[in-house]
Amino acid sequence: MSHFDEASAAVQAALEAGARYADCRVMVRRGESMSARDGDIEDVGSGESAGLGVRALVGSSWGFYAVPDLSDGAARAAGRRAAQIAAASATVPGPPVDLVPAAAVEASWANACEIDPLEVSLSAKGDLLVGATTAAKQAGADLAEAAYQVWDTRKWFVSSEGHRIDQHTRECGAGVWASAFGDGEIQRRSWPSYGGQYGTSGWELVESLDLIGNAPRMAEEARALLSAPLCPSGETTLVLGGEQLALQIHESVGHAIELDRILGWEAAFAGTSWLDLSQLGSLRYGSELMNITIDPGRPGALGSFGFDDEGTPATKRDAVRDGIWVGVLAGRDSAAVAGLDYAGSVRSDGWARLPMVRMTNVGLEPGPHTLDEIIANTDDGVFMDVNRSWSIDDRRLNFQFGCEIGYEIKNGKLGRMLRNPTYTGIGPKFWQSMDMLSAETVAWGTPNCGKGQPGQVGHTGHPAAPARFTNVRVGVRG
Repeated sequence: MSHFDEASAAVQAALEAGARYADCRVMVRRGESMSARDGDIEDVGSGESAGLGVRALVGSSWGFYAVPDLSDGAARAAGRRAAQIAAASATVPGPPVDLVPAAAVEASWANACEIDPLEVSLSAKGDLLVGATTAAKQAGADLAEAAYQVWDTRKWFVSSEGHRIDQHTRECGAGVWASAFGDGEIQRRSWPSYGGQYGTSGWELVESLDLIGNAPRMAEEARALLSAPLCPSGETTLVLGGEQLALQIHESVGHAIELDRILGWEAAFAGTSWLDLSQLGSLRYGSELMNITIDPGRPGALGSFGFDDEGTPATKRDAVRDGIWVGVLAGRDSAAVAGLDYAGSVRSDGWARLPMVRMTNVGLEPGPHTLDEIIANTDDGVFMDVNRSWSIDDRRLNFQFGCEIGYEIKNGKLGRMLRNPTYTGIGPKFWQSMDMLSAETVAWGTPNCGKGQPGQVGHTGHPAAPARFTNVRVGVRG
């Protein structure tokens, strides 16, 4: 069923009410989730949400209005209301707001999906989670948990410039977690990531994770961590696994290159940015091995789409090339203010929220090595992987991360397991110290990126591979 008519009615009503530009998204999202604990199903949830959101531009001010009603009358009323809000806001003087040019697009897009996640039976999904948590318990976990989530989103987008786009996005993911309780201490191991692995994909992604097969190892490692020596303190060579590096990219690069933060338009949750637009194209962000791309068209990654919520086609761009900062995540209005000629990174988490600049797939291009080669070429250092905690200042510059597991590296080989490994640094200094990079890339999915007021939850993807960094402070306490 198409909802182009309702979206068109809302846009036309906004124009008739005085808007010089308007767009409307009709969204219908179905969701499903399930969790298990210690061999029993703990919670099952499902729901559906449908509505439309209208943006209207009057003078240099935006107005936005949303309704959970897809009737023609409600759509027209929402369009008029958005224009009225914009007109009221325009009575307060402000800087000019234009939009970078965009060709009108009429298109349909859907991601690849071999197995529809919502067509897989609840009993089969329950058996998977019960099996994974039972396997972890039998292997020694004091607490075993597992969960999956599914999102099925349909959008119809219409703009006053002639856009007419429909998209169907299916996303899902899962994980298993094993905890061991010691004397005043809890250790946890997660597979395959601290929050699970997610993608713009069908249920085949969940099946590929082999939750039941990996659960016993998670339990055994969690128990072993209870008696492992603490990560030593000091400055050393640090090798990060790809899962931890994905969060490093998210926090110290992805949020920092959001143009609305750089311009000072947005500061909620993740703060502003240390980057200065006058340095775009010349600032050294990292070593020459550092090549960060913005790639919303990457198949299967969680931040993928065909068109963003302004109708801009998914386009791969450089954010950092050979260590130099060269690109940002932008919307049509923020790009115009900054004097840039591209957008394509605007999304909202639902029909009732105003679209804003969000990360898509921000990832590190692979290097020439393997993780085994990196370790073999390291005389003395520490390997860490799988995030446990994170902290970064509101300019996305100074950070401290904790990981679930670490190993010492001695004479090119992994040594003892290390408990509570942590590291700290300053973004550009840290990235400039990267001297070896693996080719073993995985596009890690983050389904819980927070931004905005009212808060919005973003789905982002971060291709990352293991990498080595020199002279990093590790074993930070407190």
